[in-house]
Amino acid sequence: MAQDSAKKREITSAFARNPKDTGSVEVQVALLSDRIKTLTEHLRVNKKDHSSRLGLRKIVSQRKRLLSYLKKTDFTRYVSLIEKLGLKDRG
Repeated sequence: MAQDSAKKREITSAFARNPKDTGSVEVQVALLSDRIKTLTEHLRVNKKDHSSRLGLRKIVSQRKRLLSYLKKTDFTRYVSLIEKLGLKDRG
């Protein structure tokens, strides 16, 4: 299920580094986290939807790669993003 544009704008404005920012790592991770949350709820109801489960795994690994990149390049931004999103640090 696709995210609606109003929700995307809301997430983008909350995590953007400047007003015209739409593609920074923080925004991408926040959008992916929202999609992960939505798909997780979907899979709790539809346990046999294996194609969505595969998509969820791809999204989770993409978020993991972005977070590890941010951790290597700018640790303070990484820590603040983890706190804002409420994600657990696993490494």
